[in-house]
Amino acid sequence: MSASPHPTSASTTNNDIIEVLVIGSGNAGLCSALSASESGARRVLLIDSCPESWAGGNTYFTAGAFRTAHNGLDSILPLVNNVDDATASRIDMDPYTETDFAADIDRICLGRSSPPLSEILVKESNDAVKWLHSHGIRFQLSFNRQAYEIDGRFKFWGGLCLKTQDGGKGLVQDELSAVRRAGVEVKFGTAAKGLILRPRTGGIKSVLVEDENGEYEIHAKAVVLAAGGFEANPRMRAQYLGPGWDMAKVRGTPFNTGIMLESAMRDINAKTTGNWSGCHSVAWDANAPSDFGNREVSNEFTKSGYPLGLMINLQGNRFVDEGVDMRNYTYAIFGRAVLGQPGCAAFQVWDGTMTPWLRGEEYREEIVERITADTLEELADACADRGLRDRTKFLSTIKEYNEAVSAFQAEHPDIKWDPAVKDGLSTQSSTEQLALAKSNWATPLTKGPFVAVKVTCGVTFTFGGLAVDPETAGVVSSATGRVVRGVYCAGEMLGGLFYDNYPGGSGLTSGAVFGRRAGRAAARLAGGSTS
Repeated sequence: MSASPHPTSASTTNNDIIEVLVIGSGNAGLCSALSASESGARRVLLIDSCPESWAGGNTYFTAGAFRTAHNGLDSILPLVNNVDDATASRIDMDPYTETDFAADIDRICLGRSSPPLSEILVKESNDAVKWLHSHGIRFQLSFNRQAYEIDGRFKFWGGLCLKTQDGGKGLVQDELSAVRRAGVEVKFGTAAKGLILRPRTGGIKSVLVEDENGEYEIHAKAVVLAAGGFEANPRMRAQYLGPGWDMAKVRGTPFNTGIMLESAMRDINAKTTGNWSGCHSVAWDANAPSDFGNREVSNEFTKSGYPLGLMINLQGNRFVDEGVDMRNYTYAIFGRAVLGQPGCAAFQVWDGTMTPWLRGEEYREEIVERITADTLEELADACADRGLRDRTKFLSTIKEYNEAVSAFQAEHPDIKWDPAVKDGLSTQSSTEQLALAKSNWATPLTKGPFVAVKVTCGVTFTFGGLAVDPETAGVVSSATGRVVRGVYCAGEMLGGLFYDNYPGGSGLTSGAVFGRRAGRAAARLAGGSTS
């Protein structure tokens, strides 16, 4: 039974009091609710402003990737359901240690990530995945996104190997089933609008909500804020991320508008922290919807095949080193790079030797407009019909790139192309050097048919959020510097973890790790414990 609506009353009876109220139905919220229930909370209610048809927040739109420390293939196989003995014998997978994970966060986040938060994320990543697996979440090895089949062997790369069955859609389905089995009440179409504290103690008293019956309060002993960032709010994007960000396309849910972030700052003086001018943004199909993701197509609008080719803006210029690092360390920042180009768009370009390596779920013709041509000149003409402003520069950029690649290959004939490692195939030889290098996987664009895809920026989630006590995920007050009693935070709303960029797959892991901590701490407080 859900919390009883009282449109004409600002209070409820003691019988209506929720022990733990979770706001948000994405991975972080679902993990919080599940953790609270198994930690002894007798009545847990999860609410979300969206209708049930939009359940899952941004989690639904992910590929379901979880980054976790592990000891190699043998330690991962017990968690997955898509590997038989014959396939396992053909897999190459190095261990990904806690030291590796910590080093990736430090490198990718420019050394700015909060040490206590990142240490907890790394050390609890493996246990969090096992915990989810124990509750029925179906994990698989990510052959389609994180492995290349080379000489008959599957080579995993980039420190990431796990995903959930059916991606984010499957993860939401499994987690919703788990929380309902645990007795958690789930109520959609219920928008949280404000947080109300007890005047005497300063602890949480209730949450002001609105549903189809009107406005009322839900009294709760503890509240977990897991309502997402402000990525679906063009005003807040322009305010915090900067000019032009109102032009970005929304990759996921339209319900992450930052309302609870603003409520926490306004109502409980929540302290803010983290990279408020930073976000996760990807190269996104230019023909995708602008204000929300498509729940059928979902993550397939992502266009991350750029390491196999070039990205060229509408003026005909390259603007990023497409091979500077493995894809899962660059895809979350290259959307910003595309947004900064003239017209907020660019073309990804490949020749006939590389197109077979493009992932089908991102580049299949049923989803994306593949601009094809037998010659580069014809490709330039076709791109000009779709916004390319300087056909001549487009062709000269590719010509200069091809010449630089050929010079490097002539100088280093023993270096072989290998998409599963940073292979060192570059544009920078002793005789030819581009002003903007392609540092790895540099192969010439000389063999037709040639393919181009027009992309823009798709914003996924924002990095700025609320300061928390790392041990409990309790929200810190900017006025007192102490935790606001009974208020916790997880997921995108938690600040201080990611700066400028993030290691791919660590967002869902963060939601599970800190959602689990928040739910556990909320249940303990609701049960009378102060530990």
